[in-house]
Amino acid sequence: MEIGQKVKVYRLRDRVSAPVVQRLGQIGTIEAFKMTDGSGVGVVVKFDDDFATWFFEDELKVVQ
Repeated sequence: MEIGQKVKVYRLRDRVSAPVVQRLGQIGTIEAFKMTDGSGVGVVVKFDDDFATWFFEDELKVVQ
């Protein structure tokens, strides 16, 4: 995964807030990466409505 790629949220690993649950199945653009718990990397995704949040890499699939 690279910054600028389009990705689709296809699963959620943990319990999350309602605004994040609504992103399930949506497509957004990778904006950045962030350290999660010291051993993993999260992906910051921004959606068309300017909402942005981070996901684990295994929760996303790259859209061609």
